Amino acid sequence: MALQKLQLSLQFGDIPYAARHRAALPRHAVARAIRHALADDAEITVRIVGEEEGRELNKSYRKKDYATNVLTFDYEQEPVVMADLVLCAPVVAREAKEQGKTLAAHYAHLLVHGTLHAQGWDHETSTADAEEMEAYEVAILAGLGLKNPYR
Repeated sequence: MALQKLQLSLQFGDIPYAARHRAALPRHAVARAIRHALADDAEITVRIVGEEEGRELNKSYRKKDYATNVLTFDYEQEPVVMADLVLCAPVVAREAKEQGKTLAAHYAHLLVHGTLHAQGWDHETSTADAEEMEAYEVAILAGLGLKNPYR
C-alpha cells in the first residue's frame, strides 16, 4: 500500500521537559505515524503544548475545563485532509507512565487517533463506531510495529 503525501508542520510550545518530548517526537516518526493513518493526501500541523494551553483550547472549543491528551481541529477532509493536531505534553507523559508505555509509543497512538478524527472517524457517536475506530487504530499501530494500546 502506497502511503499518502503529507505536508507536515511540527511545533513545540512552552512545555516542561521539552528535550524529552522532542526526543520522543522526531519529525520522521511523526510523519510516519500520520501517513499510516491517512486515506488521502494531507496538510497537518502538529503542535505540542503545555497544560495551560491544552486546557484553554479544550475549554474554548469543547467546553471541557481540563487539558486532554489530543485535540483535533479538522478543516477539510477532501480532496486533501487539512487539520491541526494539538497534543498536551504533560498529559501524554502522565498517561504513558500510568499505562506502562514508552512516551514515543503513546505519542504514535495519539497521532494516529487524531489523524483518524481529522478524516471523520468518531468514537463518541456510538459503541459500534468506537469499536470500529479502535480496531482500525490497533491495525495501523501493528503496521508501525507497535503493540495494541488498549490492552
